[in-house]
Amino acid sequence: MRLQEFWSRLDERFGSMRAQSVARDHVFSVLGGRTAVEALEAGLPVRRVWLAICEEFDVPLKER
Repeated sequence: MRLQEFWSRLDERFGSMRAQSVARDHVFSVLGGRTAVEALEAGLPVRRVWLAICEEFDVPLKER
């Protein structure tokens, strides 16, 4: 998964306003106590960050 696809999927799933909040404000324990943006900046794989968001927010499997 590429970063552009990550942001597109995030916007589609949550809407642009909430997507930004999910990515910048929500702390994920599975990402080492980081936000999605912090995890990406730390070099974690984009797919791993996306799947962490999906797990946390119960995104249906077909949308992952």
